[in-house]
Amino acid sequence: MNNPIRLYMSMSLDGYIAGPDDRPGQELGRDGGRLFNWLDDREVDGPSGQVYREALATGAVVCGRRTFELAGRWQGDHHDGVPIFVLTHQVDDGDVPPGHARFVTDVEDCARRARAAAGDRPVMVHGAGAAQALLRAGQVDEMEIHLVPVLLGDGRRLFAHLGGDHIELDLVRRLEDRDVTHLRYRVHRPEEAA
Repeated sequence: MNNPIRLYMSMSLDGYIAGPDDRPGQELGRDGGRLFNWLDDREVDGPSGQVYREALATGAVVCGRRTFELAGRWQGDHHDGVPIFVLTHQVDDGDVPPGHARFVTDVEDCARRARAAAGDRPVMVHGAGAAQALLRAGQVDEMEIHLVPVLLGDGRRLFAHLGGDHIELDLVRRLEDRDVTHLRYRVHRPEEAA
């Protein structure tokens, strides 16, 4: 696949992507910053540096509205001026996102637009809400989970609201580094399940 839609998320072993009480000023929740210690190695050669460089080589970003707002709207530029498609339930009159960001209310339209904008590069997905919506719609091709050896015990779960259908995955890459295991999965399409 030349431009997969790929979820990139740091996650605790018990499935949390943020600690409890994530909000403006405490965007990762209480103790949620622990999930990102591996980024200390993003500028060096090695697995975490490789994964970080791959993430920044993506050609478009899809995120949920909550993630977008908690991130301060990235001031309209997530990385390198790539388009940002913000999945949202509604768009308020006069609420114009900054820079390269655009609001989109339809999941499949969002996926189409992101793939087209990314060209031959992957599309990065951020946030639990966007990930769940895209997975339910069969629009996620791969997941890059940065699994951190900690049990947060509470907070925001990545896969909390997927619905009743199970989703099959194939592990296609596993990279071990200090304080993290980077796991890449290919997501089976519904027609592949049998």
